[in-house]
Amino acid sequence: MIEPQAPAPPGSVQPWGGPDGPVGDAGSALRLPVRQGTGRFLVLAGVFVCAACGLVYELELVALATYLMGDSVAQTSVVLSVMVFAMGIGSLAAKRLRRHAAAGFGAVEAALALVGGCSAMALYAVFAWTGDWGGVWASGPRSLLVAFSLATGLLIGAEVPLLMELIQRIRRQDAGGAVADLSAADYVGALVGGLAFPFLLLPLLGQLTGALITGAVNAVVGGALVLGLFRQDLTRRARRLLVTVNVCVLAVLASAAVLVDDFERAARHAMYGSDVRVALQTDVQEVLLTGGRDGRPLNLFLDGRLRVSGRDELRYHEALVHPAMTGPHARVLVLGGGDGLAVREVLRHTGVRRVDVVEIDAGVVRLARRDPALSALNAHALDDPRVRVTTADAFDWLRGAPPAAYDVLVSDLPHPGITASTKLYSQEFYGLARRVLAPGGRLVVHGGAVATRPRDFWTVDSTLRAAGLRTAVYRVSGRRAGFAAGPDRGATATAHVH
Repeated sequence: MIEPQAPAPPGSVQPWGGPDGPVGDAGSALRLPVRQGTGRFLVLAGVFVCAACGLVYELELVALATYLMGDSVAQTSVVLSVMVFAMGIGSLAAKRLRRHAAAGFGAVEAALALVGGCSAMALYAVFAWTGDWGGVWASGPRSLLVAFSLATGLLIGAEVPLLMELIQRIRRQDAGGAVADLSAADYVGALVGGLAFPFLLLPLLGQLTGALITGAVNAVVGGALVLGLFRQDLTRRARRLLVTVNVCVLAVLASAAVLVDDFERAARHAMYGSDVRVALQTDVQEVLLTGGRDGRPLNLFLDGRLRVSGRDELRYHEALVHPAMTGPHARVLVLGGGDGLAVREVLRHTGVRRVDVVEIDAGVVRLARRDPALSALNAHALDDPRVRVTTADAFDWLRGAPPAAYDVLVSDLPHPGITASTKLYSQEFYGLARRVLAPGGRLVVHGGAVATRPRDFWTVDSTLRAAGLRTAVYRVSGRRAGFAAGPDRGATATAHVH
């Protein structure tokens, strides 16, 4: 909260001067190393950078929590609601620091750089090494997520009142004008930070390194603003302490950045075992391959979720594809299935003349074609001359697809319980799928495990019927010992044929 200065009592010494600048208790003007206009510009530039860094911290927590714990709507709601609440508390707490605004702002920025920069790494470490402890610590990673959201929000909330005080020390103006200037710089900075995270930091640096670099920028800008512009407000001891703290923060962040590759490898081994062969970040998601050599089964993970298990993928893909191939099947459309395993089963049927595959992630398709173990598992199905692969979002692609063009449509898509996949299980999506099917055509959908996720399963069924499709539910039960769970499913896979 920002409060305007109350009028000074009659006869008291005014703490602020007129247009020539502020005056101290003795009436002497606050000396700045630059002109007033330049000083105000530098403060507003600091607001801009701090706002961009703050939003990057928020998005980083949301992205990593979604990747590690799933359910992006829940994770986004938790992070943003806790953080906004904490920002209000931080603003109130900052009122006590207004008498020492320069020192307080320097301390807040150093703490925010450390907490925000290291939050992703700490959350990843806790999830990797303690996420399977269970018991009292079963909610440990989520508790840490709330703690980091709370701490980050408190520190971000303390920034604006302190910056308001600092900018008023350069040149006194009405509270409304000062708030407007600060808000404009704050919102523009948030825009830049919000765009920089998904389009610059995440693809070029990755989640962990991006957070560490953001923390370093935060520390440098905060420290430079206070030590360069408001050093007269600090005692010699305070200046030395602030320099020491910022150097230590930068040293921690730099050390973490140097070790981040080793840290990620160790964390992956803790989560996936020591047999991680491929780990890459595509334009869409993180892709990991484990096993696939020396007799060990191959596993494919997409954004931390098991998508393919070499132990039992055959049973899953046979159950998904073969029932729908009963009847005319010359023209087949596979939505998803960039790993080539559903296509492999389609091509086992004689009479297949054309198979169109629509996969959103070109990186998965490249891996399915080039990785020796995965291409051997899919029998090089994607290289068959009858197969055409298109890189596109399945929903968007269906909008422009010709009507009545396919006899069979295989929906080999992520689990319906994953928030990002919900549009691929909507009535609108199934309406588009119905349009591209020829008369008598069949659509097969993996509906999840009815035993463990009955709500997801029956929601898919009712949505299909609402789109005008007749449903026939079937399930694949039974498991052989040692089989790993398949892609986001439990022991019993269930599907619908329409």
